[in-house]
Amino acid sequence: MTAAVGTVLVAGVGNIFRTDDGFGVEVGRALAARGLPDGAELVDVGIRGMHLAYQLLDGYTALILIDITARGGKPGELYLLEHDLSALGEQSSDEVPVPDAHDMSPDTVLMLLASLAVASGLEPTAGLRRVLVVGCEPASVADGIGLTEPVAASVDRAATAVLKVLDELLAGR
Repeated sequence: MTAAVGTVLVAGVGNIFRTDDGFGVEVGRALAARGLPDGAELVDVGIRGMHLAYQLLDGYTALILIDITARGGKPGELYLLEHDLSALGEQSSDEVPVPDAHDMSPDTVLMLLASLAVASGLEPTAGLRRVLVVGCEPASVADGIGLTEPVAASVDRAATAVLKVLDELLAGR
């Protein structure tokens, strides 16, 4: 199935068995309860980065990843980052990482997307014009189920941030 032109994919990323790494999945649940505007699709990717790379070949124009992002801030601090897509497709075949289906960073997913797109006769970005990350500073990624208190307290704020970014992306289509 091909995504409609102008569709934004919102992907909750993370491993629910590694405490705060489940942040993206939890924000995805909060968004599912709230509902997304027309033109947006929500997926719980979890640790299935390979699946995400293949799904992006369907023609989404933007991607919002929700994930933990260790940047040295206080646990629970939120970040909005934009990925630079200009270098996609410029790496040589020996620079494309060998994917580990259970541990793929967003950078690895995007490099795999570029490789899959070129192999499919598409542009390296497969139609993506923007990739944004709504990230949260983790307190712990140790084995365990459930978010730490400061990260759990950021879930609703992150869902609100995703909806704001969606509104901006969809208004500019």
